[in-house]
Amino acid sequence: MSDWTSFGRVDADGTVYVKTSEGERAVGSWQAGAPEEGLAHFARRFADLVTEVDLTEARLQSGAADATHSLTTIRRLRGSLAEAHVVGDLDALAERLDKLTALAEEKAAQAKVARDAARAEALARKTALVEEAEKLAAESTGWKTAGDRLKEILDEWKTIRGVDKKADGELWKRFAAARDGFTRRRGAHFATLDSQRKQAQTAKSELVAEAESLAESTDWAATANRLKELMTQWKAAPRASKEAEQKLWERFRAAQDAFFTRRSEVFSARDAEQRANLERKQALLTELEAIDVDTDPRTAQAKLREAQGQWHDIGRVPRESQAGLDRRLRAVEERVREAMDSAWRRTEPSANPLLTQMREQVAEAEQRLARARAAGDAKRIREAEKALAGKRQFLELAEKAG
Repeated sequence: MSDWTSFGRVDADGTVYVKTSEGERAVGSWQAGAPEEGLAHFARRFADLVTEVDLTEARLQSGAADATHSLTTIRRLRGSLAEAHVVGDLDALAERLDKLTALAEEKAAQAKVARDAARAEALARKTALVEEAEKLAAESTGWKTAGDRLKEILDEWKTIRGVDKKADGELWKRFAAARDGFTRRRGAHFATLDSQRKQAQTAKSELVAEAESLAESTDWAATANRLKELMTQWKAAPRASKEAEQKLWERFRAAQDAFFTRRSEVFSARDAEQRANLERKQALLTELEAIDVDTDPRTAQAKLREAQGQWHDIGRVPRESQAGLDRRLRAVEERVREAMDSAWRRTEPSANPLLTQMREQVAEAEQRLARARAAGDAKRIREAEKALAGKRQFLELAEKAG
């Protein structure tokens, strides 16, 4: 390029020409000095053009510039060569720009393929996010988890670029509709849940009120069974709000504890009393079993009757001990009865104290009937007649047996 005469010349009138393979063409006029200076001036213009081509090529090769933009620049430069007011190797520069045009077109095509792929990927990602959001909106009942995920989807959505405006707008409408639908469904769920919790609170309040009314009951078996039923109903009932549920449960539990604590105390005292009663009855049986019924049956019978009165006065004993005590008592009673029967058979009927006693009872019954008749009391008459008939029957049987 320093050999200006190789690529240009200045004629006698100062016209500057550039030399190309197609011939010479005028690129300007130089009147200010020597022809060499004119050629140098237009050569610097050519150098500036080469510099622009160098920069464009460097940016294209490095990927710093968009290939499409570089292609536009290269085509502009290539098209300007035919009228460029420069002096230099335009043929070589044109060949160079043609090669750069092919390279830029290739890179632009590759960039387009990459952009299309990125756009398709971005579209697929946003479509997948929308479909996930729609699924959550339609099916999810994990309200907090789903709500958090919808926020994450929105954040991820904002990072995705490259989807064309129309498709992006349609996808956004679907996402917004899904999010709004989820919000409405969640709101309806919690409104229903709130209503259910209020109903549960009312139902459990009624259970608590009944449990508290039973806390002081002494009908131990029936009340214990009812409290168990109330507990079953409590477990089956829906939960109230957390605060209300806790307070109601504390009251319900306190009522149960109060009843069962009192029952336990009463049962403990009753068990202690029955154990003491057991010891007293065992001691009484020991005395009865030691009686010599054969020597003096009447004294044995008197002691037995006295012991029987004490037996009932002593009261209950533990259930598991009752049968054994009864067997022992019946054995004593049988011994006394057999001894009395034996003594009775040995006694003259007229001297039999039992017959005497029964005759006295018949006489007393006759007197009561007479008094009832004198009073004209029909009810008393019927009762007295019935009692007299029964005593006469027993006396008759006793006299026949004697």
